[in-house]
Amino acid sequence: MKESLLIADDDPDVMSALRYLLQTEGYEVTTAASPNEVLSALKRKNFAVVLLDLNYSKDTTSGQEGLALIAQMNKLDASLAIVAMTAWGSIETAVKAMQAGARDFVQKPWENERLLTIVANQVHLTQAVRQASRLTEENKLLRSEITPGGQVLVSHSAAMQSVVERLEQVAATDACILLTGENGTGKSYLVDFIHAQSQRRDASLIKVNMGGITESLFESEMFGHVKGAFTDARDNRLGRFELAEGGTLFLDEIANTPLSQQMKLLRVLEEKQFEKVGSSRTQVSDCRIICATNSDLDHAVASGAFRKDLLYRINTIEIEVPPLRHRQEDIIPLAEYVLGKMARKYNKKTLQMSAAACAALQSYSWPGNVRELTNALERATLLATDVIEPQCLGLATHPMTSAASAVTSCQHATLEQIEKQVIEQRIQEYPNDNLHVASTLGLSKSAFYRYLKKHNLK
Repeated sequence: MKESLLIADDDPDVMSALRYLLQTEGYEVTTAASPNEVLSALKRKNFAVVLLDLNYSKDTTSGQEGLALIAQMNKLDASLAIVAMTAWGSIETAVKAMQAGARDFVQKPWENERLLTIVANQVHLTQAVRQASRLTEENKLLRSEITPGGQVLVSHSAAMQSVVERLEQVAATDACILLTGENGTGKSYLVDFIHAQSQRRDASLIKVNMGGITESLFESEMFGHVKGAFTDARDNRLGRFELAEGGTLFLDEIANTPLSQQMKLLRVLEEKQFEKVGSSRTQVSDCRIICATNSDLDHAVASGAFRKDLLYRINTIEIEVPPLRHRQEDIIPLAEYVLGKMARKYNKKTLQMSAAACAALQSYSWPGNVRELTNALERATLLATDVIEPQCLGLATHPMTSAASAVTSCQHATLEQIEKQVIEQRIQEYPNDNLHVASTLGLSKSAFYRYLKKHNLK
């Protein structure tokens, strides 16, 4: 798509020469011979750059008419690049134009190569400014959708209401928060919620999966590097702490941080300082830290896989996110929200669920939690035609139902016998996957292994 330029000059020869030069470079060119024509053109169309003469009918030397016009143009479009055109030697006027809001200037008569370079640079800058503005507005829109009690953060259940109440108490502070809980429980949504309620809501929210960063690139990813710091460092790079400046940095799966790098992370959390790889200049970090994990960090500390001092630094406030099977009242409202989201994603009408489908959703134990629910409803959106039936959900044989049957068939068994039978049955349903078995039972890994030892199970 051609970029549109506006040439504003009351000299027909100047406009003709500039139009021909710029059109041959592939630009779409509009001309205006007076300040009124300039403002009228700006109200009709978006331009990337305006080449603006500063003198019109009122006088031909002071440039005051053009300087006043620059201020009016900036009010109409603050992202617009204005390049002032001044007579040879009128440096003082050019300086005034820059102070008024012009981005650059060209002296008449101009050198074609220099003028084209200036125009190209300003076109790219305008594109960048407008893109940044769009991203800012998109982020504001996303944050505005994440409100307490809103659909993104469904909290009808008592378990979830307790979590939200606690988050509301601490969201506006800068306290470090550690979110714990099973995979797929929606910890990332809670981070969005916290950031939206914080005093840093207008700055960036940067999310990092700590398990996805290799040990050799940890410092570069987190703190950045300077050009030439190592073989492949061809350019300067901003690290995650710098990207999150003034905002929030979310360290997901914090337990997966390499042990050799945990001290470096601890230092920036304690001292609020870091250095880029290859640089000796110390930079100050100003961001709020939120961490999340599905691991037992106490067990990780005991086994030597995680530093105790780092755990103390990140868990000022620790909040456990309940699994979906403990949030029965949230399942159907969550499902309705997800169905609306999928309808927008696939440009379809929002499908309704049959009574049988609702019952299936509520009777399933959701070992994969909210993530599994989302996947099931996305599948149903694609497969169903008018109403979602249970077969569209593709749910496996439900572990919760199996457990209930086991208990029913053992009405005269002791609690310990029932406990052992449920664990055995769950192990049979998920062979060779003890972590998943522990998850479906609502146990941490360490607690699960204690139960195995207690009942002499393998």
